[in-house]
Amino acid sequence: MIIYASAGAGHDGASRELARRLRARGLRADCVDLADIFPWRLGRLLRGTYHGILSRLPWVYGLLFAIGGNFSRAAPITRALLRPVRPRVLRALPPDTRAVVSTYPVVSQLLGPLRREGRLGVPAITYLTDFAVNPIWVSPGIDVHCAAHVTTRAEARALGAGEVRVAGRMVSAAFRPGTAEEKRRIRGRLGLPVDARLALLVAGSWGVGAVARTAAEIAETGVAVPVVVCGRNTGLYRRLRRRGINHVFGWVDDMPELLRAADVLVENAGGLTALEAMASGVPVATYRPIPGHGRANAATMAQAGVATWVRRRADLAPALLRLVDGAAGQRQRETGLALFTMDPAQVVADVTRGIAAPPPVPERGGAPGRGPGSPAPVDDPALFEPAAFRKPADGPVPPEVGAGRAARRRTPTRWGGLRAGVARWWTRPDRPHGSGGARAANRPGRRT
Repeated sequence: MIIYASAGAGHDGASRELARRLRARGLRADCVDLADIFPWRLGRLLRGTYHGILSRLPWVYGLLFAIGGNFSRAAPITRALLRPVRPRVLRALPPDTRAVVSTYPVVSQLLGPLRREGRLGVPAITYLTDFAVNPIWVSPGIDVHCAAHVTTRAEARALGAGEVRVAGRMVSAAFRPGTAEEKRRIRGRLGLPVDARLALLVAGSWGVGAVARTAAEIAETGVAVPVVVCGRNTGLYRRLRRRGINHVFGWVDDMPELLRAADVLVENAGGLTALEAMASGVPVATYRPIPGHGRANAATMAQAGVATWVRRRADLAPALLRLVDGAAGQRQRETGLALFTMDPAQVVADVTRGIAAPPPVPERGGAPGRGPGSPAPVDDPALFEPAAFRKPADGPVPPEVGAGRAARRRTPTRWGGLRAGVARWWTRPDRPHGSGGARAANRPGRRT
């Protein structure tokens, strides 16, 4: 069972591809939207609120994201608020479930406590769709986290995650590098300039962020011609057309071909299209990232060497030239393509079939043999290799996913503690990462 959230196309796109690959391995894989699990259509209300804030008040989203990254009690409070939803999650799982995969942070905060309390009798796996790891992604009780890169693994471990495996990324096999002849043919068919440098500009399925401004600034450089994909944002499409941007698309059904026609991708969130560009051998530039996860992903992707974070307008033209024609672009292409030599679906399939089971999660955090609360070092070889599988003494996992119900543990959340935590975040914004603080990339900042 794969539980995702329909908050943009990234999480559900990753879920569909994971399900497809698991079915190709002979497993039955079903996807369920978290919005359908929440009662009283609350999930759809929250999704609409998230969309509205991100589109109209991005600074509010950035502030909330920063609080979640700096306030050490944010994840426990989230788990406490989600407690009434946990029984609905168990009811959504068929009796023959052998593993549950989360592709969204809130889902992990639901599965972790169920697994830790013994109410979920099968492994819980978190597929980290983002390169950057916010504390809400990490929940005690999750058996295995699938990370894109060693930088992602290090961030997850610093936040207290248990077993984290570098599993690479996955996109549809339709996304692949194209030939020069193929590029010219696609451009001619789509009415794009055949010989110019093309910068494909995307902003997710919702088309959020400073897209119109970015398109104008790319055109002003004279280095590349902007080709903009607006997704489902019809207002953005009309606005760009009025401003004289010649090559504008709405929702694109054949994104693999459009990527093979491009020389560089310019994006603002580190989402699914960035991964599709990497699989297509197209270098990625992050420019004017949206607050919150956009800025966090920009920093982590740049550190991993799979994208270039262009922080200033004056740096845009040189960065585009380096990525299209320079050695930096070639290195980035190779680093991005290397992500797809691994397959996260294999990790999920192994855990489901009992080939590589995770070690038990300690009740109070930490790792066996290292003392309570002491995480494994980030260079521990065990993080790269599957742990030895220990099969249950009574044979296969029983069909009842809720078997072995344990006593519930209550998480106290006092208003005084919440108020003190917010005060600490507000007065000390540069607290070091790992002690309740967050990196500067996780805080909203000024646009350049």
